[in-house]
Amino acid sequence: MKAYVVGGAVRDELLGLPVADRDWVVVGTTPEQMTAAGYRPVGRDFPVFLHPRTKEEYALARTERKSGRGYRGFTVYAAPEVTLEQDLARRDLTLNAMARAEDGTLIDPFGGKRDLEAGVLRHVSEAFAEDPVRILRVARFAARFDFRVADETAALMRRMVEAGEVEDLVPERVWQELAKGLAERHPRRLFEVLAQCGALARLLPEIRPDETLYAALGRAAQEGAPLALRFALLAWRLEEAAVRALCARLRAPNEASELALATCRCRELIRGAGGADSAALLETLKRADAIRRAERFGELLAVARLAEPGAASARAIARLRLALAAAQGVDAAAVAREAAAPAEIPARLDRAREQAIAASLAAG
Repeated sequence: MKAYVVGGAVRDELLGLPVADRDWVVVGTTPEQMTAAGYRPVGRDFPVFLHPRTKEEYALARTERKSGRGYRGFTVYAAPEVTLEQDLARRDLTLNAMARAEDGTLIDPFGGKRDLEAGVLRHVSEAFAEDPVRILRVARFAARFDFRVADETAALMRRMVEAGEVEDLVPERVWQELAKGLAERHPRRLFEVLAQCGALARLLPEIRPDETLYAALGRAAQEGAPLALRFALLAWRLEEAAVRALCARLRAPNEASELALATCRCRELIRGAGGADSAALLETLKRADAIRRAERFGELLAVARLAEPGAASARAIARLRLALAAAQGVDAAAVAREAAAPAEIPARLDRAREQAIAASLAAG
């Protein structure tokens, strides 16, 4: 039995990045022997075990054979005779197909270190084409490292898209990879790679990225903006029907989809806030549900600032923040007590808030 650290831990170590988790591949043993040695089985689709002390994952060396369409259509074979090189050969990219022996020796049968140093994303073998998720992973790694895609890998990805492989991807997996790519340091690369191979038009037809969007995403990445804000930037110029279709296709989480929808609904109101009067400002607050959900309104204004930086946007955002503070200062309970009937309360509350906003603007 021999154990090797594999994949991302080896890659990140060579890049000088912190290694949070280590995955191991074990060669020359059986599930029964692993269990007898105290490892706890946790794998559902293939033999994976947790180390009894470190709790790190140890997987038996395995091969995979395509047996159906999509990313789940594989038959897995794990046995003592499967070699480390065979296990590494099934991986997606050369920079993820390296291993480190327990004595520190680097095992690199496919030139991963060379590609890592050159900043190249290159597929290990033609088996890459058997799993359409790998198209998304290449785009995500491009967004993480700002590496270029090897010409032969880019050509293979285009052929996969043309063959309809991406049509088999389930929404949850597309969202998972999209979310990871958006959260990386170079999110524009995610969309550039997907567009170049044709996958963007198939998976996200509503998104037509350009330099304006790329610049906004770059600002969001530079500031470390959360995922929901980055996703909302994709919706900034879209109509509500397109945003709804995008969120439904991806089955985006509520936090992301709600902010994206609020973005497209309130975009024009926010743009006009720089010259709006107190009534229009209150209408914007109501439309954005800002008084009840002030934190999300702050996120909405952050999206606007990232999407359209400049003096006009800054003025509009400042006036909206001032208006919200004034509206929040109105004692809703006191207004309600003064109403002759419950039906009068909403109109009275609106008047009180509008007057407070007007006074605040005049003072500011």
